[in-house]
Amino acid sequence: MMKLLGGAATAAALVFGAATPSAAQTQVLGTDVAACAPGAAGPAALVRVSGLKDREGRLRLQYYSDDPKTFLASGAFIRRQEVPMTPYGDMVLCITVPAPGAYAFVVLHDRDEDGKLSIWSDGVGFSNNIKLALAKPKLAPILYTVGPGVTPIHIIMNYRRGLSVRPLAQ
Repeated sequence: MMKLLGGAATAAALVFGAATPSAAQTQVLGTDVAACAPGAAGPAALVRVSGLKDREGRLRLQYYSDDPKTFLASGAFIRRQEVPMTPYGDMVLCITVPAPGAYAFVVLHDRDEDGKLSIWSDGVGFSNNIKLALAKPKLAPILYTVGPGVTPIHIIMNYRRGLSVRPLAQ
């Protein structure tokens, strides 16, 4: 059975499947773990982050409203979770949202722990796993609808590789 913080084992097993040993050992991280536990009313997002380059630094998950004026603006996120890197596997975070609706989820693998994106070393991922360029992405393709309960989201990390930013597996 899954070993999870806050009793969220059943929810995570149903959402992400515990078929492999590494998946069976995944912990749900963050300060909102109880919001993703079985029977939790929500609304919350259970975010699985995969494709991590290494285990250096910290992982930051934050989300923005559907307002293009605030998307990626300094300090304009609605809520943020920041956690130390786990020793292996995907990372799963639970984060509450104020109401069901469309939000833009952003993950930063802050490898140098300076609190900001360094395109040279850090990784980034967005809801809906859009194809990235070296410019700021558009908001509309990133918006992800969170329902009234616990909504699963899978985000694949991207890192700079030559003149592009893409998942390590590509």
